[in-house]
Amino acid sequence: MKTRGILLLLATTLLWSACATVPISGRRQVRMLPEGLLSDMAAANYQGFMAEHTVVPSSDPRAQMVERSGQKISAAVVEYLRQTGQARRVQDFDWEFRLVESDQVNAWAMPGGKIAIYTGILPLTRDENGLAVVMSHEIAHAVARHGNERMSQQLLLTMGAISLDVAMREKPQQTRDIFMLAYGVGGTLGTLAYSRQHEYEADALGMTFMAMAGYDPTHTITFWERMLEYSGGSQPPQFLSTHPSNEARIQAARDFLPEAMKYYNR
Repeated sequence: MKTRGILLLLATTLLWSACATVPISGRRQVRMLPEGLLSDMAAANYQGFMAEHTVVPSSDPRAQMVERSGQKISAAVVEYLRQTGQARRVQDFDWEFRLVESDQVNAWAMPGGKIAIYTGILPLTRDENGLAVVMSHEIAHAVARHGNERMSQQLLLTMGAISLDVAMREKPQQTRDIFMLAYGVGGTLGTLAYSRQHEYEADALGMTFMAMAGYDPTHTITFWERMLEYSGGSQPPQFLSTHPSNEARIQAARDFLPEAMKYYNR
């Protein structure tokens, strides 16, 4: 019992020291994994993923649109965080934006600004404004470090109190699988769902970032309405995780719209 109490105290201390605050929402979050190490993992796994899949060449107008949207929104992110005294959050990001040839309706972001958009989602984004909704939403997940939260939880569940470097050394494949699941890459393994709270935060952050980048944030509402119609009450696409774009989520975007419009750089 004494040992158990010491371990509980140690875990509580660790969790408290790992707390951080999410931009805009102000929510306290627990992130127990070093972001630098996750960024290193992301760089390796991102390049590995791209080597195994068909990347749309930069000469394609669709790929150019993805790159252009990503550059504009990431610049807005840097400016927003600079203005709010949080520039260190992305100071080590090495932004990359790739369009992947796939029928899947999906997009994801890894630590360090590694973004992937699938061609299967483009019919639903329709144009650059719709793409900006997806791009800013995924960038927001990376900036808020939601994946770190999910991976921290999953490592605790599957491996117990073990550090990431030890997990990578002793159980490399299992650790890599958890990493890919946590950041929405999934594939045949599925994904670890973002919580509804994470999705709301990514929507609000994304609306702010796209507004600063010159994209009208009202397109967030119309895009999620199209996604809701697309899912048609059936199994939602992978991009929606287990939290479909329901009426409550669309209403939350409407409620946040006046705040996002304050940042709209026409």
